[in-house]
Amino acid sequence: MKNILLYLSAFVPMYALILIKQVIELLVGNIKLNFLDIFVIILLMTVIILGFIGLKLEMTRKKQTVKVIRVIEKTNTTDEHFLGYFSLFVLFSITFDLSKISMLVVFILIIIMIGIVYVKNKLFYINPLLNLLGFNFYDIVYKTDSEQLKQTTKIFFKGDLLLNKKYYIEVKDENFSFLEKLNK
Repeated sequence: MKNILLYLSAFVPMYALILIKQVIELLVGNIKLNFLDIFVIILLMTVIILGFIGLKLEMTRKKQTVKVIRVIEKTNTTDEHFLGYFSLFVLFSITFDLSKISMLVVFILIIIMIGIVYVKNKLFYINPLLNLLGFNFYDIVYKTDSEQLKQTTKIFFKGDLLLNKKYYIEVKDENFSFLEKLNK
């Protein structure tokens, strides 16, 4: 269930765009308020809320391991993942008319197919919502003080990640971790 909620969180910006589009279309009278339109609005609001809940749970759930690390190398890969999702956001929010049942069914099937690939391949680090909230995604090489062996991981970090500085890393699962500045 956690993985599905994390997947939903990746699409919160798109769901919000589609919701805004639906509400504007209703307000200007381009679509009439009927069962399908009410269903779509409720569905979009539900997945937005579930997406935020999933992300909040992932960010605040009990840490499995916390250690102090020194970042040796960093590669900001945020843009590699964000732009691919941005094209999906534009496609769905501009071209899909969810007041037609056929388009709603296709929309849901596409989201399910992407979700299967996303969850099966553990692509949880691809999350445009985190980027919009100010986080960048990095592949890093690091060392701990106790072990001089270099290790690699994928992390989210809010702010400017500096080399040869110490940070706390919260290892929660195999998908990704959050890095925090060391309070010194």
